[in-house]
Amino acid sequence: MLRRLHIQNYAIIDEIDIDFSNTLNVITGETGAGKSILMGALSLILGERADTSSLQNREKKCFVEGFFSVDNKKAVEKFLTENEFDFEEELVIRREISASGKSRGFINDTPATVQQLKELASSLVDLHQQFDTLELGDSDFQRQVLDGLAGNAELLSTYQKNFRSWDKQKNELEQLQKQKETFQKDFDYHQYVFNELDQLSLSENELENLESELQLLTNAEGIKIALTKVYFELKESEQPIVPQLKILANQLNAFSGYHKNLPELVQRLQSAQIELQDLADEVESLNDQTNFDQKKIDQVNERLSAGYKMLKKHGVQTTNDLLAIRNDLSQKLEAVLNIDDTISTKEQEVKALLQKAEDSAKTLSTRRKKEIPSLEQKVNALLHQVGMPNARLKIQVEPAPLNIYGTDAIEFLFDANKSNRFEPIRKVASGGELSRLMLCIKSLVAQSIDLPTLIFDEIDTGISGEAAKQVGFIMKDLSSNRQLITITHQPQIAGKADAHFFVYKEIKDDAIKTNIRLLSQDERITAIAQMLSGEKPTAAALENAREMVMN
Repeated sequence: MLRRLHIQNYAIIDEIDIDFSNTLNVITGETGAGKSILMGALSLILGERADTSSLQNREKKCFVEGFFSVDNKKAVEKFLTENEFDFEEELVIRREISASGKSRGFINDTPATVQQLKELASSLVDLHQQFDTLELGDSDFQRQVLDGLAGNAELLSTYQKNFRSWDKQKNELEQLQKQKETFQKDFDYHQYVFNELDQLSLSENELENLESELQLLTNAEGIKIALTKVYFELKESEQPIVPQLKILANQLNAFSGYHKNLPELVQRLQSAQIELQDLADEVESLNDQTNFDQKKIDQVNERLSAGYKMLKKHGVQTTNDLLAIRNDLSQKLEAVLNIDDTISTKEQEVKALLQKAEDSAKTLSTRRKKEIPSLEQKVNALLHQVGMPNARLKIQVEPAPLNIYGTDAIEFLFDANKSNRFEPIRKVASGGELSRLMLCIKSLVAQSIDLPTLIFDEIDTGISGEAAKQVGFIMKDLSSNRQLITITHQPQIAGKADAHFFVYKEIKDDAIKTNIRLLSQDERITAIAQMLSGEKPTAAALENAREMVMN
């Protein structure tokens, strides 16, 4: 709900504040007084293009601020959350235009783009002006009307859940099918590479271990000579080290009773002799195991050559890299063998979900079609009331491919002159016809759809008398549950107002300015009487106006 509108330095408006009621607000005034200027200013916070020509005083900025009560509107809360704006009970949208033409928008004092203003405003204000294309010709709105009247909210939510599940699984199936095509294209190559690696039959770290083994084999003769010499010196030379240590230990042991340090030295010599004896035995064993084997060297070189070839071919460095490639190829080949089963399972899932979505869509379509005769009858009756006795609405539902809203292509068709030539609304209805048709439809769906503040700018053009009176009744009824603001020239509509604002021009500081004020009940009677009979209303006009206001 638009609680307050503040405008400063816009066109011939110096500064005004308008505090709107939460029901029916009527704005009247002489032609040229500035009613359309108000709508122009309002459109700025709704995200319309800014024009520096609207700045009368080039030394000051233009400000337009709208103060809204959001009343827990889910769409507004969702927008603010998704776009990281502060969520407060009072929502303030501001637009500033500098003298240089730079325009800035703000939502709750946080900078916002024009597109963000426009998106948010669509949930707050529904502005209808003469010659607007209007959302009435939009297929989404037409569907919302039918679903709202048919009470399809819960069913539509269930259907959309089914549709999204089906669509997700369908996409996964398509990916699997594409994957199968790719697998089949690459299968022969993958099989060839895998066979190469599998036939090589490498074990973990094998090439690295073979490199170490080759070093040992190629140096076997030198190693064996060194080991033989060590063993010889330890045990078989003319004075072998091991026996000599034993002799030396025995010589010292003979005198160990005469010196307190000798037993320790004897023990250490014995330990050294035992350690060297073990060392000699290990050297002998290692010497026996070490042999130069040209055949084995050739075998290792051949194995390494095959391994190095694979490393180079695949651009990797280690045996384990090759094993990882082989395992990956194995999984891909396994996937080719299993993908048909996976696709078959997925096809069954998709088929079941599609059936579920189609069943929900069929129910939706049935309920929509069931609602059409009643909606057509009620709208056509209202059109007759609002001065369009020859106009008729016809709703056409054609089959459409399954989509997020079902399988219906909904089109509102219009015949303004009982010609039986129904055409899409957006092609044939005039601005005034569209506005009154929209009023009729929205009055019917007001309880079913979460409508924003409705603003009608002179939708009463071309009507008077009883038709204008009926438009007033419809607006009054519509405003009982939501805020409605209308600019009108019709006294019959003005008489229904809960808050009646009068736009006028005044001279201020030698300049003509537009201003607006809320009329008291007596002022309303006078203003409506002037609308009936002129600037100096007759007694009959005043009495008639009083009756309109009081009733």
